[in-house]
Amino acid sequence: MGQGSIIGYEINEKTCQISYYNEEQLEPETLEADTDNYQIPLMIGKLRDTWAYGKEAKRLATVKEGFAVTRLLERSLAGEKIEFAEETYDAVWLLSKFVQMSLHAFPQIDGIVFSVPELTEELAQLLRGIAVRMGIDKQHIFIQDYKESFCNYLFYQPKELWQYDAALFCCDRNEIKAYMLRRLKAGLGGGKTTFVTVDEVASAHMKELAAVYPVLNEDKAREADSMFCRFIEGVFDKRIVSSVFLTGEGFDNNWYPKSLRVLCNGRRAFIGNNLYSKGACYTAYRKEYMHIENPVYLSESKLTDQITVNMRVNGQEMNYPIVSWGAQWYESNSQIEVLVDDLQEIDFHVESLVQGSVKTETISLDHLPKRAEYSTRLQIETLFLNEKTCKVTVKDAGFGEFFPATDFQEEKIIHLGGNDGKFSSLS
Repeated sequence: MGQGSIIGYEINEKTCQISYYNEEQLEPETLEADTDNYQIPLMIGKLRDTWAYGKEAKRLATVKEGFAVTRLLERSLAGEKIEFAEETYDAVWLLSKFVQMSLHAFPQIDGIVFSVPELTEELAQLLRGIAVRMGIDKQHIFIQDYKESFCNYLFYQPKELWQYDAALFCCDRNEIKAYMLRRLKAGLGGGKTTFVTVDEVASAHMKELAAVYPVLNEDKAREADSMFCRFIEGVFDKRIVSSVFLTGEGFDNNWYPKSLRVLCNGRRAFIGNNLYSKGACYTAYRKEYMHIENPVYLSESKLTDQITVNMRVNGQEMNYPIVSWGAQWYESNSQIEVLVDDLQEIDFHVESLVQGSVKTETISLDHLPKRAEYSTRLQIETLFLNEKTCKVTVKDAGFGEFFPATDFQEEKIIHLGGNDGKFSSLS
């Protein structure tokens, strides 16, 4: 791992933000777009033959020189084309150009996690495709939503901050949303793993907030503070909350002193606008360097089944997950290579959190050529056909020049249970 090779990349319709893993500090550090400002405007522009991105592209739009393009995510998903002078650009190409330019300070990227407000399969495919075109290995590209980024940020904070529930308040200039991280019931997965989820517990449109910006209106600020205070009390009702996190441009002005006192009453409170990119960076670190993730974040769209194979990893025998619970099914295609010795078959253990069951699927190795001890190398590949169907393929990978690969190949279709609306039963 090199300095800055692990990236957390927050992106939304307006801005992006980049955090990278600092090896010296052993934690993420956020790239400054300006002094004490981490937000990079999601804009790209061109003046004559020179491309610009972020604040420089925003300047082009302000002075009306060249051209500048906004709404890059929306336009890319819609497959739009943008015309300027005699040139036509695909919106996807422009977004890709923006991402590449914004990451110019990181020549080698070993792993990247994009953090987005709401995750869809189409958005995941878009961002993954951009990262692949940049030369990043597709096995090291992940996309998650803000809630999962919040979870992964907390996992690396002192345990007392999420001993009970942990609250996240997000505020733009007219709406506040409240989320709560909570642990799911103990004993899931044999009790060896901690599972958590994040619920949106409340939201409120507050038109008073609009008057707080850009100049602080004292009367409206006091009114907004009182409303926010009541909102907090409703969110915290009958809950034990260990910590509170505030994020979003709506908290930039200090209009909520009364609410802050309520937030800090018996709990620790934090404010900042780089939580999502840091959380994504922590996720990238976990994906790269942890064989088994614990704790695990679950949501309605996550896999609640895992597929494991018994093997020795770094001298330790374990049930190694080739499909992990808590992953998105469309991000769970994988390929690994293993050395085997005198095996007649490979057992794949399928464990369901919802059903509380474990079943075993077997692939026979009877037709695999016999070789000397530890000179049989197999490739195990998982390919999801849909959210409930995984095809596992075992191939002979050979052993260098000593034993060329043969045409041995066996497949097994494994049917997973999915949530079937039973996710709440895990609570």
